[in-house]
Amino acid sequence: MTQEILSAISGEVYGVWFLIGAALVFWMQAGFAMVEAGFTRAKNTGNILMKNLMDFCIGTVVFILIGFGLFLGEDWLGIIGKPGFDIFTNYAEFDWSNFVFNLVFCATTATIVSGAMAERTKFISYCVYSAIISAVIYPIEAHWTWGGGWLAQIGFHDFAGSNCIHMVGGISALIGAAMLGPRIGKFTKDKSGKITKVNAFPGHNLPLGCLGVFILWLGWYGFNGAAATSVAELGSIFVTTTIAPAIATVVCMIFTWIKYGKPDVSMCLNASLAGLVAITAPCDVCDAFGAIIIGAVAGVLVVFGVWLLDYVLRIDDPVGAVAVHCLNGIWGTIAVGLFATDTAPAFARGYGDGVNFGANQIAGKGLFYGGGFHQLGLQLEGMLATAAWTAVTITIAYLIIKAIFGLRVSEEEEIVGLDAMEHGLTSAYAGFSIMDVSNTMIMEINDRTQIGSDDYETATKAQKDAAVKVVNTAPAVDTGIHKVVIIARLSRYDALRKAMNDLGVTGMTVTQVMGCGIQKGAGEMYRGAEVDATLLPKVKVEVIVASIPVEDVIEAAKKTLYTGHIGDGKIFVYNVDRVVKIRTGEEDFEALEDVE
Repeated sequence: MTQEILSAISGEVYGVWFLIGAALVFWMQAGFAMVEAGFTRAKNTGNILMKNLMDFCIGTVVFILIGFGLFLGEDWLGIIGKPGFDIFTNYAEFDWSNFVFNLVFCATTATIVSGAMAERTKFISYCVYSAIISAVIYPIEAHWTWGGGWLAQIGFHDFAGSNCIHMVGGISALIGAAMLGPRIGKFTKDKSGKITKVNAFPGHNLPLGCLGVFILWLGWYGFNGAAATSVAELGSIFVTTTIAPAIATVVCMIFTWIKYGKPDVSMCLNASLAGLVAITAPCDVCDAFGAIIIGAVAGVLVVFGVWLLDYVLRIDDPVGAVAVHCLNGIWGTIAVGLFATDTAPAFARGYGDGVNFGANQIAGKGLFYGGGFHQLGLQLEGMLATAAWTAVTITIAYLIIKAIFGLRVSEEEEIVGLDAMEHGLTSAYAGFSIMDVSNTMIMEINDRTQIGSDDYETATKAQKDAAVKVVNTAPAVDTGIHKVVIIARLSRYDALRKAMNDLGVTGMTVTQVMGCGIQKGAGEMYRGAEVDATLLPKVKVEVIVASIPVEDVIEAAKKTLYTGHIGDGKIFVYNVDRVVKIRTGEEDFEALEDVE
């Protein structure tokens, strides 16, 4: 009797944990939204938020109508579940918990796609293919593994979805991004059409992206652990789910530090997710050592994946979804066949009757733990079958959608931004002044801006004039009052202000502007691509001088701005023609009217 009571209590406890885990997986939608929004440009933020919201909402509708039945309905030939409407006709005996749990996983598959196709996809088209993924593509292949289908019956193992969710979402993202084509300005081409350069599009809000990664990591404990049936299983899963992403991130940091000269922030954020994706399939059957190796490979694989898409496949993936989910989904699926060990508590669920297996069971140990190639072969078979199903069905879906609705927005809509053009949203950041200047204008870069001397005192007059140009429009008849406009780098403003103050110029108007010249914008790297800042932050300083010689102002400004490069600054001098009296009602004041 005592054992029966304890068993009943344990069942209730894990039933509650099962639903809590489902809630954590649902919360991952927020994480995906934050990562995708943070890694893309501000003008598309509202569109991305809307897509992540509709992933779940549209997914719920179609999962109720068809997806749940195809997934968990009565098995038919190991291929699909029998569609049914028990949720409407037999609600009293309906499997409520299982429905919610599998619904949130289904929504995750669909939302992976949005990041790779961000910033240039029609919203209506996104809604349609998201519905197709949730209604048909995911439920059928998931049935093979978790619904009693043919992969489960042979002992293929994917505990939480490296294969069924992440690889499927990643393949859909890869094909979609390839069919869409790159964002405007992503690749620079020569006259023959050959790509000569990959341009970086830095994410507009990395703190938002980082928050998304931490939300996803938290949610992943439910993603991987919700199906655990004992404290030992749950504890082991939490350990491997913690180790793999941590190791992946450290390895990525070191790798990018060596490769690019500095540790890449956004790539390391992607690496955390890559480690989580890779450990998802084997999290219940591998040990700590296996998790370390799986994470280390994921940390390098995510960098390789971003490079592969940019420099080899020439596919534009704004957030790295393919590198994170597709490549590491494949790696995690294969890793089961390499690192599965009978020392993991959940391994006891394996073997079935030795001939037939069920969901979350396994046919044997991994190659590196004495199991030979049997389980590895099963993993490759299941992975290839799932990949083939996904590639064929999603390609057909995209082609149909393209023919009916079109996939890509117009050039004008892409440049203006999907927030305004698709949703009538002026900005997702009301109250903030936002100007998107990343790759909106493409220009040739001339690295030869060094003019031979970076010391103002030793530079020749020609060198000084080349670095800081002076345009003096004062007429022959000089009034003695001048307006001087100085365009300078933002970093030189403090020094310029002090130099003017030392001269006795205490009144100035300062405006932050954007400028573009022949100087190279930056030599920094973002996700392995060079950042080409074609518009640079500048400061415009306007002063009116009368008693101070204008030549002194010009010389002080030139000396302050000079660094020995063409494009250090520019100075315009205008003669002020007259003083105008302006009456405002209660008082008069003098305004200077200049002739330009």
